[in-house]
Amino acid sequence: MALCAAAIAGLFAGANAAVSALIGGGIGVLGALAYIWRAFCQGEQDPAKLYRAQLLGETYKFAVILGGFALAFKEFKELAALPLFLGFALTAAVYWVALLKTRN
Repeated sequence: MALCAAAIAGLFAGANAAVSALIGGGIGVLGALAYIWRAFCQGEQDPAKLYRAQLLGETYKFAVILGGFALAFKEFKELAALPLFLGFALTAAVYWVALLKTRN
């Protein structure tokens, strides 16, 4: 989804928008990977430990996302904010849609 967002942004707004959308999508993917790494790396079976692992996974994801946005705005002076946030939102939406699909 991040690559699609970057391609569409590039077609309509140029290379800078494409790079910004790709960075936003990358931030979303890195946040999801941080969650997966922390929440599922232990293979917990105990419900209390599993719940704690999920909470820590969300905390790691939030920290990675905040750090990613801070780094993006600090390091890339030509960053286009709208494509950045749209790229992030589209990658986040993919997880929600996948969750809805698994419930049916």
